[in-house]
Amino acid sequence: MVLQQKMPKCGGAFTLVELMVVILVVAILAAITTPFVQGRIDKAKWSEACTTAGFIRRSVRNYVAESDLTAAQALVDTNLGNENTRALLGFHVKDCEGTYFESDDYTITSVESDGTTVIEVTGGSKANSPSGTFVLQADGSWEKQ
Repeated sequence: MVLQQKMPKCGGAFTLVELMVVILVVAILAAITTPFVQGRIDKAKWSEACTTAGFIRRSVRNYVAESDLTAAQALVDTNLGNENTRALLGFHVKDCEGTYFESDDYTITSVESDGTTVIEVTGGSKANSPSGTFVLQADGSWEKQ
């Protein structure tokens, strides 16, 4: 009497084709979400600049209130990398330094008669900083240039 050997059942494993399909789907999802995530990261980096530009705006407005408008308008087209500008506005060199931006990145572009100020911020000076230019307008809007 010959004993018959039974073949073991193989139903619990994945085939190579199934694994390749899963890898393909994951790769497509990663390719789609990467630009979205990068945009969010840049937006978070620019929020640092927006916050600092807001502090600069308030300092210019205080300077207008304490001195006069003509003295404040003399600050137009200077940046916070200028030691005299920082001193007039009461900033220390480290007050404008952040993770992604430095004091040279912030430029006062105009001072209105009521003391509202337009601040231009240019990125790209530090490692990992976002590139481009944003402007904090007199009405408080934050716009990419």
